[in-house]
Amino acid sequence: MKLYNSQNTYSKNPSVITIGTFDGVHIGHQKIIERLVNVGQNKNLESVVLTFFPHPRTVLQKDANIKLLNTIDERKELLSKLNLEALLVKTFNLEFANLSARDYVKTILVDELNAKHIIIGYDHHFGKNRSANIEDLKVFGKEFGFEVEEISAQDIKDVAVSSTKIRNAISIGDIATANSYLGAPFFLTGIVVKGKGLGKQIQFPTANIHVKEDYKLIPKNGVYVVSANIDNVKIYGMMNIGTNPTVNGTKQSIEVHFFDINKDLYGKKLKVKILNRLRDEHKFESITLLQEQLKIDQKEALKFINTNA
Repeated sequence: MKLYNSQNTYSKNPSVITIGTFDGVHIGHQKIIERLVNVGQNKNLESVVLTFFPHPRTVLQKDANIKLLNTIDERKELLSKLNLEALLVKTFNLEFANLSARDYVKTILVDELNAKHIIIGYDHHFGKNRSANIEDLKVFGKEFGFEVEEISAQDIKDVAVSSTKIRNAISIGDIATANSYLGAPFFLTGIVVKGKGLGKQIQFPTANIHVKEDYKLIPKNGVYVVSANIDNVKIYGMMNIGTNPTVNGTKQSIEVHFFDINKDLYGKKLKVKILNRLRDEHKFESITLLQEQLKIDQKEALKFINTNA
């Protein structure tokens, strides 16, 4: 998959495109992209996804609290696995938002992407103040020589419902539901940074994961079963998201205790896949009781891994 952004130029090959945020790249999104790729192959058009960053709501509504399933890099990674030929990430800013519908179609879809076929939802709106709709796009299609294919209301509903359910599920710690809609484990990407070293003191050393993107949705506090690929080896472990209340912590951290590994991970970038939730985070009366619970957690985690891996 070729990657383009606002700083470089698309190849201008005749294309079939679809447009959207594609947050999560879940099974509903995958269905649309599969259709896109098939049309591209049948009509000898380059299959292209047009997406935007940052999220339009953060620009138009100054909604700093919006949380997304994927960082932009994670979104690129997921889309790259779907047989797409090209991905264009457009910078969404006020200048872009103020483009008239006609200017958007002419400069982006026609001149830049050389669109010949556009696959889009029936409820799609575009242009300044989202003033134009799919019927307007069809009119532009006749003028500029591209075909508009409407994604069915049911498929659009499936996408919307899936996105909402995934976000809600992750927010309450229902990883099983989230993963079923995603079609793969939800994951976090971050750098291993130094922590307080408490885990090592109690024989459960942890890798402290720093997720730099503040818009990334973090699951509900608690203990989870996870896996990560470390030096090309799949390693399982258990992760705590929370404030470490037993030692009077107040700041949220993400800490992973990996099984069967003894390596210095500081500075490594890890993709941590979340496989299952074990329990809520609790405040224990003593470090000893916390240690005992962690041993129970490890047994439960290994039981899940042996059953499901």
